[in-house]
Amino acid sequence: MKKFKAIIIDDEKLGRELIKSYLSGYPEFTTEAECSDGFEGLKAIREINPDIIFLDIQMPKLSGLEMLELIDVKPFVVLVTAYDEFAVQAFEFNALDYLLKPVEKERFDITIKRFLTEHRVNAAPREPLNESSQKITRIVLKEREKVIIIPLEKILYIEAQDDYVMIHTGEGKHLRKQTMKYFDEALDPENFIRIHRSYIININHISGIELFEKDLYYAVMNNGKKLPLSRQGYSKLKEKLI
Repeated sequence: MKKFKAIIIDDEKLGRELIKSYLSGYPEFTTEAECSDGFEGLKAIREINPDIIFLDIQMPKLSGLEMLELIDVKPFVVLVTAYDEFAVQAFEFNALDYLLKPVEKERFDITIKRFLTEHRVNAAPREPLNESSQKITRIVLKEREKVIIIPLEKILYIEAQDDYVMIHTGEGKHLRKQTMKYFDEALDPENFIRIHRSYIININHISGIELFEKDLYYAVMNNGKKLPLSRQGYSKLKEKLI
């Protein structure tokens, strides 16, 4: 019999123990690791390469949704939370299922049946979309073996780089595989404006607008960088600054 490897990631010990006790009733599954935060979870996923993870959404240091964005090889994901407000995000991340705490045994059994059915139909896990429409409060990315958390207030501007974006801060720049459309929708419009198809700026780090030539303008950032403004971008920025 094939054994499916499971990892439970939850900052609450009782939550981990409950899921583990439910899993113990299924001989097809082994609980390979229990993790109390997202960083432990990332390490366990890289080392174990599980078939399925049970992931709490709200955790200190690194949330479950932020953790999903950092996983290279995606297992099946079951999101577990005490708050039903995250149901839409679970759908957007293409999670296998979404369980509300306290998790009832009957509901858990439905999740396991769903996993077994999906695994028979398609052994390859589904890729999370990572394009949630929810507003973000920080950006989490991975560079080599380091996890970097960037508060939004530190971002100067975001620049399109083909299928990636370059996030510029006062301390340096970071490449992330994500679309400009995602950031255009996920960032707070009170602080961030898309001034050009290739640039989104933090208006708190702009020092002024300069005329380049007739009807063509630059946004001048606090670090001296000059970014081109489209006509629509110029209108939006001028309206915001006045």
